[in-house]
Amino acid sequence: MTVNTRHKSKKSQSKPVRKGLHPRNLHNQGYDFSALVTSYPALASHVKPNPYGNLSIDFSDPLAVKTLNAALLKRHYNIADWDIPDGALCPPIPGRADYIHYIADLIGSDNPGIKLLDIGTGANGIYPLLACRIYGWQCVGSDISTRSLANVEAIIASNPDLKERFSLRTQTDNNHIFEGIIQPDEFFDVSVCNPPFHASQDEALKSTQRKASNLARNRGEEKVKTKAPNLNFGGQGAELWCKGGELLFLKKMVRESQVYSSQCHWFTSLVSKADNVRPLKKLMMKVGAVEVREIEMRQGNKISRVLAWTFAQ
Repeated sequence: MTVNTRHKSKKSQSKPVRKGLHPRNLHNQGYDFSALVTSYPALASHVKPNPYGNLSIDFSDPLAVKTLNAALLKRHYNIADWDIPDGALCPPIPGRADYIHYIADLIGSDNPGIKLLDIGTGANGIYPLLACRIYGWQCVGSDISTRSLANVEAIIASNPDLKERFSLRTQTDNNHIFEGIIQPDEFFDVSVCNPPFHASQDEALKSTQRKASNLARNRGEEKVKTKAPNLNFGGQGAELWCKGGELLFLKKMVRESQVYSSQCHWFTSLVSKADNVRPLKKLMMKVGAVEVREIEMRQGNKISRVLAWTFAQ
């Protein structure tokens, strides 16, 4: 079953896009909490009026955010029993859907025959889940964590129709990204990735503390507890950090992509740090990419970017 994001009623077409998301993104109008609670009653205990009188949740509460994700995936994408282990990265669904929509624009087709590879699918498996549901693509998710893959396997098992579209592979060598994952004579139309963006666990913890402080200020709180916060988006181990951080990881990915240049049409990745874009583009051209694109995505005031490169003539 695919989710039709292209044909909407005249009423929905007349609504203005408020959040700067991709035009096909189902979340352009924000969250309808009443409808979400109806389709996913477990969310009800987390929904209450915010200071402006609108229904919302406490976005600093990890359980509330995880439950919201499960409700969004159930209501909008017919994905049942989505869950992640405590502390695992909890992805913002609208932004992740945006990546998939822009990738659909990039490859120029929503043909169900499209094959996508997700590097570092994590415990949430969000990109293949959305790609399967929105566009009906064939997807492979890879990760070095067998625990993460086991959790995604459980999600797939709860949604039997996904079994023929979404498969999982373990990366047994953390020195490689595509090697051991892309099989001989196998071809992917596109690869996606949300890379670990910190260079150390300490750096990741400090970033988490800063985000906790920002959330507290937004709620009007003066202080944040100094202990390591259990923040809404979570993240652990390879999900958040690797030696050398985002730049070194993506440089390794770019170099290794050259080896698999004939087995994947478009290689893509989120790039969280703007300063990393220029050196990565330079490296892409150095290793022989014939086209490099920078895709800008907006969600409210937040701007994120995807770099895409291809060796295809």
